[in-house]
Amino acid sequence: MAKPGVARKKEPQTMPDPITIIRSDETSHGAYRAEVPGSTKLAELTWRADGNVRVADHTFVPPEARGTGIAAQLVEALVADAREQGFTVVPQCSYVAVAFRRHPEWADLLAKE
Repeated sequence: MAKPGVARKKEPQTMPDPITIIRSDETSHGAYRAEVPGSTKLAELTWRADGNVRVADHTFVPPEARGTGIAAQLVEALVADAREQGFTVVPQCSYVAVAFRRHPEWADLLAKE
């Protein structure tokens, strides 16, 4: 039993793998979205276009699904599309920026300043 006032480490949850990601591309903006079991809200990563660059500006995962890897899968979908479609990424969202730092093999997909 945990001592009073001592926080217990939250056990990581797992998300069914792979999740289904729905891509939307409205030319000037778009998103990667996924349904989250047990939630009425979708997980999402949104972006806006700036020429041949996608500015990843927001990532959201419902609280009940945080720590499950769903946000990482959304970023991986963005990266896969960047490789396939030939665009580069500005990781404006802090989560996406951290993901790019953790994956140096994605460095070639970073937009030049």
